[in-house]
Amino acid sequence: NLCDNAHWNNHHSFSFHRFWKRYCLLFFRIKTLFPPVLMFCRSLEELQSKIKSAREGKKLVFTNGCFDILHIGHVSYLQEAKACGDLLLVAVNSDASVKRLKGPERPLQNEKDRAEILSHLRSVDFTILFEEDTPLELIESISPDILVKGGDWSIDQIVGSEHVLKNGGEVKSLKFVDGRSTTNVVDKIKSLKS
Repeated sequence: NLCDNAHWNNHHSFSFHRFWKRYCLLFFRIKTLFPPVLMFCRSLEELQSKIKSAREGKKLVFTNGCFDILHIGHVSYLQEAKACGDLLLVAVNSDASVKRLKGPERPLQNEKDRAEILSHLRSVDFTILFEEDTPLELIESISPDILVKGGDWSIDQIVGSEHVLKNGGEVKSLKFVDGRSTTNVVDKIKSLKS
């Protein structure tokens, strides 16, 4: 009868609520005991070790940049890069490399912070720093399946394209979000101070 059905529903709703409460409590305890592993790699050897098993049967996408002040242009670009394959490796210019490319006032954030911030993005699987002006040596060591670069670069202008194509990979040039750049953010902050 209706009364029995109501009693059954109330009883099982309560049981489910109690189960869900215990599940959430257990989940957060486990999460505390086993914090997430940051995929910020401090050396090429560490990177190769981490991606070896993760890469099996998957396509590795490679991109690089300074990523000084993270903004929506970066986030959109990295999401698009990740969508090109299965795993996304972001090579981050070291502080010395950024200074040579951007000038003595840059970077605004140190290399470790920039790499770790990126490693927390859902679209990014691995990050690594590189000291050179270009990531060619890193690309040749990793041999990604897909190499992507943001901006109006033609395929033949993208560093490492020759190596990737020679090894059967793909090279793509992705568009940046118009008007979104670290330089624009810095200029706006400077204008507010003046």
